Amino acid sequence: MDIEAIALCEPECGEREIELVNAVLQAARWGDGPMLESFERAFAGWAGRRHAVGVASGTLGLWIALRAWGIGPGDEVVCAAHTWHQIAQAVTLAGATPVFADIDYWSGCLSAEKAAPRIGPKTRALLAGNTNGHPAAWGPLRALADAHGIRLIEDSTEALGSRYQGRSVGSFGDVSVFDFSQPAALCTGEGGMLVTDDDALVHELRYLRQRRIADRGSVSVGSRVPLQAGMSELTAALGLAQLAGLDERLARRKQVEAWYHEQMQSFEGIKPPYLAEDVDEVHWMLYVVHLGKRFTASARTQMIEDMHACGVETAAYSHPLHQQFFYMNTSDAIGRKRGVLPDTDRIGDRALALPLHAQLDADQVKYIVKTLKDTATNVGAGAAIYL
Repeated sequence: MDIEAIALCEPECGEREIELVNAVLQAARWGDGPMLESFERAFAGWAGRRHAVGVASGTLGLWIALRAWGIGPGDEVVCAAHTWHQIAQAVTLAGATPVFADIDYWSGCLSAEKAAPRIGPKTRALLAGNTNGHPAAWGPLRALADAHGIRLIEDSTEALGSRYQGRSVGSFGDVSVFDFSQPAALCTGEGGMLVTDDDALVHELRYLRQRRIADRGSVSVGSRVPLQAGMSELTAALGLAQLAGLDERLARRKQVEAWYHEQMQSFEGIKPPYLAEDVDEVHWMLYVVHLGKRFTASARTQMIEDMHACGVETAAYSHPLHQQFFYMNTSDAIGRKRGVLPDTDRIGDRALALPLHAQLDADQVKYIVKTLKDTATNVGAGAAIYL
């Protein structure tokens, strides 16, 4: 077994990816062409939505959606500070103010109950994500958004394949955002997708995404300045190929999860992975463990360094936004008051992400868990860790 470099995530490239990318390279158009249209149609069908709009990244995609709704300076968007892909940073790019609310401790997702007091007269949208694959409580979140007449935005980057109340993630927001950079199960290097059922909204999303060649003869060009945030034909080719093999890839990742669960039994006091009552299926983005109370953020950093020295790439799952310097000085300053978001602080300090991808085998998972156990014992003086 090669233990020199076990990557946190590892994208797959097979014959299908090579074939479709080569088809683009030999074509006359490398941007805004038929491959993108095919990927958008296929992804909309997979997500169960009427429309899909390919974009350069999930962050840019959400920025475009906020602009399409006229959300900007003077407006507020309630969201969680606990996240991997920092989609919420698009709120700042749009000129609006992110208002951070605490998460549900067990799922790691934005809590509707804790978000409710943060909604005020300037609130225009509610942004929630399916944290590390576990779907948020979309029933209560939808009820909260509807009660206040605000938009509900779903970040589904981390949860490809997960299901809530019989529906796939990506089907709950007025607009839902996906990002396809690593460590997503559908990886194109960079790129993202917006999905929606709103016919009027999709027209504005496509306009704001990029200025197309066909638009140059339109008298309306320049009425609103679009971004240069489209998806290339090469990226779309990778996405289409990755989507075609996604179900098989997710099944192999499930086997890796099962190996992890089996090996984790060697830890005393380990809790089984949480699955909320209304959740049908969870596909984790990474295998995340929550360290016990005796562990600090600095202890986790030491564990990451020790694991790396042993040939295993790990990472802090989240660096909560409200603890980052920029947001401590430009948001509602909630980051200056540690303890205001107690569950976010607690999980943010102790969540450790382990490798999860389809290329892992049973022996590698066994080695990862053994190394983790040794490291936790050395750093935490024998303290238990928790899933």
